[in-house]
Amino acid sequence: MTIKILQLPLGPLQTNCYVLACEETGKTAVIDPSDFGQKIADTVAENGWEVSHILLTHSHFDHVGGLAELKTATNAPIYIHPDAVAMLEMAEMAASRWNIPIIPPPPADKMLAEGDIIEVGKQKLEVLFTPGHAPGHVCFYLREHNVLFDGDVLFQQSIGRTDLPGGNYDLLMQSIVEKLLPLPDETHVLSGHGPATTIGQEKQWNPFLS
Repeated sequence: MTIKILQLPLGPLQTNCYVLACEETGKTAVIDPSDFGQKIADTVAENGWEVSHILLTHSHFDHVGGLAELKTATNAPIYIHPDAVAMLEMAEMAASRWNIPIIPPPPADKMLAEGDIIEVGKQKLEVLFTPGHAPGHVCFYLREHNVLFDGDVLFQQSIGRTDLPGGNYDLLMQSIVEKLLPLPDETHVLSGHGPATTIGQEKQWNPFLS
């Protein structure tokens, strides 16, 4: 079964939005629609795909700036962890503190929990509960293809910041050590900001993990 993954850095903070397509069925998941929701929807349509899921790793404003437009354009269900709901409701206000206007995001349709399996066409994403950077943070693990969509937990030679409301350094490190580092070294880590890396590279080079 083949997949296609698009990385779309969008918005003033160049937050990575990912489009995961099951090429056999044309079903796609949009992970963290960071801005320009209509543009995301158009990109999916231009490839002949259909948005079947909108998945949120967490609800910081720079990860949901395009959520309202994408929901309007596709009516696909929005998935979120319950602990991230309150921050989603405050996303517009949080963005305004940075003088960044966003359309108020709509409420989520479905709640996520550790161990959930999300089927995007014939692809299966496993939900990993990884709080610390933000309340209700989750990662989506595509085991068959060794791909992890990890939001703002682990970056190339860095980790997610914990100085924002709801952040907790000890909890973040626990999430990394218990949920991410046990994954195969060849696992591709697709983060919310910056380039891709692998679990093996971060074990070797990440100064926060030494």
